[in-house]
Amino acid sequence: MAVDGWFKNRKLSPKIIVHESGQLSIWLQRGFQELGLPVVCIDARRAHKSLSARINKSDASDAEGLAQLARTGWFTPVYIRSVEADRVRALVGARERLIRLRKDLEGHVRGVLKTFGIRVTGITKGKQRQNFRDQLAVAGETDPILRTLADGFSDIHARLCEAAADLEKALKTKAARHSVAKRFMTIPGVGPLVSLSFIALIEDPSRFAKSSDVGAFLGLTPKRFQSGDVDWSGRISKQGDKAMRALLVDAALLHKSHHEGIHCVNPAW
Repeated sequence: MAVDGWFKNRKLSPKIIVHESGQLSIWLQRGFQELGLPVVCIDARRAHKSLSARINKSDASDAEGLAQLARTGWFTPVYIRSVEADRVRALVGARERLIRLRKDLEGHVRGVLKTFGIRVTGITKGKQRQNFRDQLAVAGETDPILRTLADGFSDIHARLCEAAADLEKALKTKAARHSVAKRFMTIPGVGPLVSLSFIALIEDPSRFAKSSDVGAFLGLTPKRFQSGDVDWSGRISKQGDKAMRALLVDAALLHKSHHEGIHCVNPAW
């Protein structure tokens, strides 16, 4: 409301408003759109290359530079995903964070116990999570300090496993109700996590001129340098969403193992 009032008090009718991508850019974009203002979010990295040509840097000069970019149209717009897509990505990200916290805790405990000559084994998946806590409890019987650590870490580990399992269940339920996700999951190696992550990231396929552009968007196409007689292609660019790229690589490996008859456990689940 303050922004809307600012424009009305000055009787301004902007033709276009630009702002750089950042932590609050999605929230700002949606707020401007709700007010009916013509707003575009531009790529901050590319805008920086243009603005860095100025000798003096200040907020005022940056604002003027952005205005010039908007006037000339020499900017790259950033696609802003829908609220529903961000909800899915938040769910996926929360599950990943809990798993990372659990693995960090397991790694820390294993390192501490090795100091006392105790080796923890078999904590890769499923029921073996309970096995980890059982081994920690046994280690606690050997030393009062280890008992204190075991009591605290066992409870935290159990809570992390339970919370991650709840989020995993929510993802599976959502994927089972999503028509596109169900079609994706007919591909060997593609499960609820991969399908929902891909749908939430791409969201609108029409924003890509051709299907091959999706690979470049995900950083899966090779870099190229061409100048005069020099023309070479390097490794993949690794631009874009790192987590999505890792999921797709895992799915590809599972797909390959399926065709070759190799037993492989999906690391995403």
